[in-house]
Amino acid sequence: MSPFHVSLGKIARQLRLETAYTPTELDNIPIYTMDVNRPGLLLTGYDEYFEPTRIQICGKAEMTYLEGLDESERRSRAHTLFAWKPPAVVVTRNLPVLPEMLEFAEQYQVPILCTGENTSAMMSNLISILSVEVARRVTRHGVMVEVYGEGIMILGDSGVGKSETAIELVKRGHRLIADDAVELRRVSNRSIVGTSPENIRHFIELRGVGIINVARVFGVGAVKVSEKVDLVVELEPWDKTKNYSRTGLETETTDILGVAVPYTVIPVMPGRNLAVILEAAAINNRQKKMGYNAARELMSRLGLEDDTSF
Repeated sequence: MSPFHVSLGKIARQLRLETAYTPTELDNIPIYTMDVNRPGLLLTGYDEYFEPTRIQICGKAEMTYLEGLDESERRSRAHTLFAWKPPAVVVTRNLPVLPEMLEFAEQYQVPILCTGENTSAMMSNLISILSVEVARRVTRHGVMVEVYGEGIMILGDSGVGKSETAIELVKRGHRLIADDAVELRRVSNRSIVGTSPENIRHFIELRGVGIINVARVFGVGAVKVSEKVDLVVELEPWDKTKNYSRTGLETETTDILGVAVPYTVIPVMPGRNLAVILEAAAINNRQKKMGYNAARELMSRLGLEDDTSF
């Protein structure tokens, strides 16, 4: 179970769910897990491995099954579901909520919500919201921008030029996600999504200028709320004693919440246009994801496929 949570009220507003019954305000009911469940097996009497912390989705199959039972059996099966005290039960397809469900929902203080969406669409939308809202997360000092559709997180010591590079990218038509603090959420085993803390969203600090509201200065098209982290770039002052990657033959990665994300170090020195370099890095990273590696093609042309010293 995630240590983070989202209120049932926020979920209900985003999915436009109607309330059939709730023991308290939906905003006071926390949801801790991103998984959801259809309780069909539980209603048939099999409760092994049932996870009561998940939101339960009752679609046409579950409701038709209950309606086909005689009254005493229907009460018994409905009682079994609500006695587990799940955080909420959602009935889809505008199907009528059975009186037995309302009775036991009130007895065990379990909210019942309704929607006209079909069951599969409802589950997909709900999982999509939960995967972000209750995901594992960490906050890192840095800047995040979207460049040509690639989410790039820029790291580096204070004063190295992260914010200046970001504002130059915004002027070139790209979008700011976060400045100073990047909140990273693991939304799946392969994806990290970056966003900005809400209280500093769309603001950027430029030394000597001050605080700028990017959305106000450059327009709402210059900002974005969140983006998948496709590449991590670390800026550092040029060190003549250090060997920097010159071919990009092998892709280095960095670990963020257990997910390996492509990583590169870009040295900073006077005369280097970091915005243009990051644009090139974004395009090159996208090409690699699509299966093309320029360094490998060059080696092939030079007949150096097996030469590891290149």
